[in-house]
This record gives sequence, C-alpha cells and structure tokens, in this order.
Amino acid sequence: MELPALRDPVMIAAFEGWNDAGDAATSAVEHLALTWDAEELTEVDPESFYDFQVSRPETKMVDGVTRRIEWPTTRLTFCRMPAAARDIVLVHGIEPNFRWKAFCRELIEIAQALQVSSLVSLGALLADVPHTRPVQVSGSAVDAATAERYGLARSTYEGPTGITGVFQDACLQAGIPAVSFWASVPHYVSQAPSPKATLALLHRVEEFLDIEVDLGNYPEQSEEWEAEVTQIAADDDEIAEYIARLEERDSETEPLTPASGEMLAEEFERYLRRRNSPKGDKRDGR
Repeated sequence: MELPALRDPVMIAAFEGWNDAGDAATSAVEHLALTWDAEELTEVDPESFYDFQVSRPETKMVDGVTRRIEWPTTRLTFCRMPAAARDIVLVHGIEPNFRWKAFCRELIEIAQALQVSSLVSLGALLADVPHTRPVQVSGSAVDAATAERYGLARSTYEGPTGITGVFQDACLQAGIPAVSFWASVPHYVSQAPSPKATLALLHRVEEFLDIEVDLGNYPEQSEEWEAEVTQIAADDDEIAEYIARLEERDSETEPLTPASGEMLAEEFERYLRRRNSPKGDKRDGR
C-alpha cells in the first residue's frame, strides 16, 4: 500500500454502533470528509473483524446494469489542508464484532506509517440531559492541562466500553497522544440524526485543530431539531414534566471550574485568528 506524504497529520476517528448515539459522531466525520474533499486512503479487510450476519454486505448498482458487493468495514481517508499546519486522516468505522486488539493494531500500524502526531476520537452517548441545554461534552485527554484547555467534563464512568475507548487506549499505549470528545444525547430523543450533538463535536474539532471548520447547515438544523423536540414534548404532559425536572437538575449541577484569565485570552486570540484569517482553498476547513 502506497501512502501519501502528509504534514504532521492528526487522525480523527468515529465508529458506528454503541459509540455513536444518534449517529452524532460518524455524522461529524462524514461532514468533515465532504467539507475537506477527503481522498481515499485505504480500508480494513473486513473478513477477520465483522460478522456479516450482523453487518450485512450490500448490493450496489454501478452503471444501472452491473452489480457490486459493498462490504461493511472501516475506511480511512485523508485531507490535505493547504492553509493549515497539519493534514488530516479520517477514520469512519463500524465497531468490529471480533478481534478488537488485532483491529486496533492494524489501525495503529497505518497511523505510525503516516507519522500521525495525535488522535481525536469522537463519540456520542445517551444521557439524562435535557435537549434545551447546550450539549455537554465529556471525554479524556493525555494530561490534565489538555483536559482543562478544552473544557472537558471529566468522566468518572467505569464499566463496559466500546471500540472508541479501546482504540484510544491502544494509541496511548503505542505512544500516540489521544484525546476523546463525547457528546451527550438526550435518551428520550435518541433516534438519528442528532444535529445538535454533531454540531457540538464539530466545535470541539475546530478548537483542537485551531482552524475554522465550515459547519454547513448544522447550526440551523440544530435549532430546528430543538424546536421540533420541544413541540413534541409540549403535547405530552408526562414528557414535558420529565424534561422540566432534567432542566432543574441541570441548573443545580455544579459548573466546571472556570478557566484562568490567561487561558481565556489565549482561546479568544485563537478564535479571532481562525475567523479573520484569509479564505483559502475550501479543503483547509474554511
């Protein structure tokens, strides 16, 4: 496999399934791929990792006559970012059914061959949160300073995990710095899509990469989604009461420790630099 020469690439990964409530994480990666004109890189051979009775292959028509089998797998693409200091590798995967350790090793071998400098893993989880509040993003980072910089709500979760958590840990063990962002999706409106959660993840990607990300229609879709859910809830007294309790509890929750004045000033400078920089090639995230 011939790999492209990339500049200090960052890998951004999301996996369908348990790790992807409301399809929020994989939708974020798909949006980045479209926005940045991602080019095909490679894909994982699915034979050893997927149960095809669970994730079935699909028949596709190529030219209206010829049929082609499209196998469920994990695909990697890359994005050249001319106006940024780093290029991007995108991983859009399906949580494997078998051999998770071998699956992670295969991805890490590709990351090391490309000299990936860091991993950003995206996920979404169902939570007892109201849809009317800003999306809470929790996660983990390689150190406390990084977690504080990105305002991560420290997760105290212990229990079963998915391939997103396993892959992040494998990257850390391999010496690749990794940070994860998990958006909280209201469990009472868990069906896809969840544009408000996707938007929150895109904002986190923007902050991490320190470039402006074209958000497309996600701001408008998020507002429409929230208004629609609010209208549906208004027609059901039981749901409306439950949401009111969540809002009350959310208001009483102790806020995260505020960032220092110096950190706020630095973030504001980064924000101005992203928004005021000259517009370049559309693949640079603008």
